[in-house]
Amino acid sequence: MISALPEISKANAQIILEVAKAIGAHLEMPEVLAALNETLKAIIHFDAVGVSVVEGDLLKPYSAHIEGFPRKPGESLASLIKRFSPNMDHPLKHDVCEHPVSEMFASRKPYLATDLKTQRRFAYDETCFSNGFRSYISLPLLNNGGNLFGDLVFLSKEEGSYASEQLDLLQSIAEIVSIAVANALAYEEIKRLKEQLQLENRALQEEIVQRSIYEEIVGSSSSLQKVVTAIEKVAPTDSTVLITGETGTGKELVAHAIHRRSDRSARALVKVNCAALPAELIASELFGHEKGAFPGAFTAKTGKLVQADGGTLILDEIAVMPAETQELLDRVLATGEVRPVGLNGSYSVDVRVIATSSRPLPEDFHPGLAERIGATTVTLPPLRDRSGDIPSLARHLLQRMADTTGLKPLSIGNDALAVLMRYGWPGNVRQLAGVLFRAALQCETGSLTAQDFPHIAIQSRYAGRRTDFAPTISEARSEEVLAGAPGVTLYTSDGHLRPLEDIEADIIRLAIGHYRGRMTEVARRLGIGRSTLYRKLGELGIDTAA
Repeated sequence: MISALPEISKANAQIILEVAKAIGAHLEMPEVLAALNETLKAIIHFDAVGVSVVEGDLLKPYSAHIEGFPRKPGESLASLIKRFSPNMDHPLKHDVCEHPVSEMFASRKPYLATDLKTQRRFAYDETCFSNGFRSYISLPLLNNGGNLFGDLVFLSKEEGSYASEQLDLLQSIAEIVSIAVANALAYEEIKRLKEQLQLENRALQEEIVQRSIYEEIVGSSSSLQKVVTAIEKVAPTDSTVLITGETGTGKELVAHAIHRRSDRSARALVKVNCAALPAELIASELFGHEKGAFPGAFTAKTGKLVQADGGTLILDEIAVMPAETQELLDRVLATGEVRPVGLNGSYSVDVRVIATSSRPLPEDFHPGLAERIGATTVTLPPLRDRSGDIPSLARHLLQRMADTTGLKPLSIGNDALAVLMRYGWPGNVRQLAGVLFRAALQCETGSLTAQDFPHIAIQSRYAGRRTDFAPTISEARSEEVLAGAPGVTLYTSDGHLRPLEDIEADIIRLAIGHYRGRMTEVARRLGIGRSTLYRKLGELGIDTAA
């Protein structure tokens, strides 16, 4: 420190000043260490210099500079060490008891290994020797309270004999480096906590959005009550859960319900849709990656498992997860350790995993992972098996639509409910919500009737003799005319086809209603560009606010 300057030589004082300048001039720790080593060359040569920090029972390298191995742009510390020593096992951590730091906790003094050929007391010494180093000096890094939190190590490929004045100089340098490292660690912790808060806030906002259509599980059928009972039973536990059921049955809703009723409800709820991601990106999304881990990885990325630490991770459509990712996930669930792509070290996480699948797990699915996630299974019934829930569910959905979309509140008549209850609902609750929304958009009265669901009525009428719930064109034509369908009607009352322009306008109106005014999605589903869609809206006189 500055107070010690009068007790050291002017030459050493000048070197200490240069070190202080180097720390002030460089923001990145690798650059600081490179400048430090360059400054010391005038009096003592080292082939490598590194900083490690204590984390529990482990000592983990924090930064390093190795002569002859310049850091590549964006290269991680793990990559640098692996490039220097390809055969090194676990280069990013050492047990404290296998390192001279274990003695520094009591002594607070440097540890010298002047000849590793004959002096190898620790497992760390064996690692250094096998990588060509023959001597090193390890100096304690102390915080403001005098507590040891890491070490600064200088390594040489030659045997060492260090004068007391050199040791005094290195100790003074270690005190300066201690301040720099402590500040860097504090900044990183603040940054991590800030990012975690942002992630949790984002997850909470996403949860609110996910619950915008329906907030609670609605229905009183025995099959649905079995699901509610299963939720109440499994939620307080910390077990992994597999939720199965057809598309649109509400698997994600049940996953949210399990999280909200668990001890983790105050922590993050993070979702990964395995079916929506390319196979090669799922591992990076789940486990994260280091900067420079692969081409295009210009920045480090925190994986969803780390984001969900302390909370819950929903893995939607886990059945399509790639085999190699299945194996990695099984290891995480077994050990609680996450290893980001490109990192040899790992992070400890405490995450509850809730998986969903609309199809059976394939036969070649990883057996260990299948056993872990399938230990507790909740199976959701299709809507056709609980048609008695449709009246209460329809009223609930209509009220939620009025609350969240600005549509006027609507009631629904018994004749309309009878039509809805006769239909098979292959798309389940999600399809019911879409049908109700489209009907509500076009309803000009205060109540929905059977006339507002002509296509459902037609398909329900033929459901008994047609397994695909789709009547033929000749069957549907007369039904559409009689029902006065407000949707896409192909024929006029005299049996002739309607003009293509009119049919096109009806299809666009239905698409806008079905996708709730999300014009990018409407254009994508219709197979046209957004500019083309807006042009057609003008040409056909379609008012999107209607």
